[in-house]
Amino acid sequence: MSRPALLSALACSALIASGGAFAKPENTKKQLDFELRSGSYHCEHGHRIDVQRSPREQGTMQIAWQGKRYNLARDPSTSGLPRYEDRSHGLVWIDLPWKGVLLDGRTNKPLANECRTV
Repeated sequence: MSRPALLSALACSALIASGGAFAKPENTKKQLDFELRSGSYHCEHGHRIDVQRSPREQGTMQIAWQGKRYNLARDPSTSGLPRYEDRSHGLVWIDLPWKGVLLDGRTNKPLANECRTV
């Protein structure tokens, strides 16, 4: 099994096991760290998200979604996958090397799925 396929299987297992939500771990677990890109992500249903990562401020990122900018901070996940959240606006970005997913942080339902860089 290739590395991306294995990571995808692990991510799906974690999502199913958590009931569809990534909750905060009670104890600190190893968080995965990927080299992730800034730029435009094109998603299903014509959605687009612009991602800007700051090399100086690791653990934070900014996204542009539906004409507004949001600041997201890394939030530990039980699976260890990169998870960024803007609690005040209820947005969660799950980051993987091959795609991203934007979730409604209150309902954990996808707002933009299968987001990939061009």
